[in-house]
Amino acid sequence: MGARVKVLFRFDGARWLSEHVRTFAADGLDVSLCSEQEEGAYRDLLPESDVLWHILRPVTAGAIASAPRLKLIQKIGVGVNTIDLDAARARGIAVCNMPGTNSRAVAEQTLLLMLACLRKLVAFDGLTRRGDGWSWPMEWQSGLGEIAGRTIGIVGFGAVPRLLASVLTAMGANVVYTGRTRYEDVHYPYLTKDELLARADILSLHMPLDGTTRAWLDRASLAAMKPGSIVINVARGPLIDETALHDALAAGHIGAAGLDVFEAEPALADNPLFRLDNVVVAPHIPGVTRETFERSLGVAVENCRRLRSGEPLLHRVA
Repeated sequence: MGARVKVLFRFDGARWLSEHVRTFAADGLDVSLCSEQEEGAYRDLLPESDVLWHILRPVTAGAIASAPRLKLIQKIGVGVNTIDLDAARARGIAVCNMPGTNSRAVAEQTLLLMLACLRKLVAFDGLTRRGDGWSWPMEWQSGLGEIAGRTIGIVGFGAVPRLLASVLTAMGANVVYTGRTRYEDVHYPYLTKDELLARADILSLHMPLDGTTRAWLDRASLAAMKPGSIVINVARGPLIDETALHDALAAGHIGAAGLDVFEAEPALADNPLFRLDNVVVAPHIPGVTRETFERSLGVAVENCRRLRSGEPLLHRVA
């Protein structure tokens, strides 16, 4: 590889981000910022790229095959399920992620969705904008609540839950957790899946997507939850059976859902969940803060430096 590294950053960046990545020229990086909506520009730039900085849109085997110079796929985030890892391994292309850089932002987004569901924020926002803010249905009163006193079941206990749990505890919640790993240094009660589903007033998903976790929250699991409970997902959409969740929400068994991720992304307007007023949604943006980008790009630049100098890469997953 030559002295300079050609980086393709596939993301719809604002002006400040474009200006920020240009400063990386001093680090020997020529960064091209390419919108995720511009397939043509992506196809044109990829064959000349040494490194791909990837966020959301899948990196397919076809894309990898079209990039003969590619040496590194750097996930700007944690989950690598959107990258064809087998194709990357077959070509000897390194794949790295960056655990922890977006944890604080994701924890805050999780709390935001919990509060929005408990307070019916979106529904009240719509009524107030129409001038009907004092005419809301009185039956909503029974569904309005607080974090304090509620049992919050966390599924998985990585970096995000470790930040989130202390905040929830400070707000008066009772935190319990489950997952494939029981951590000796986590002092919140560990429950089985069945125990957690039966006890949680709010269920928050924080685990990776793989063959064992797909549809972790299926129809039977939803039925086992407490009537009126809340489901939060900022991890990966396919962790939940969306059809089953829709039916449980429409029937009132699940009181509300806060969803930042979906089975199919980008989520389309005809998603049946979007027609329910007890659902709060966002377009997979929990880590999209300026602070997160600054931390994340610091790791990405460091890995490019290591790639150029032949040093071991940070957080290599393939």
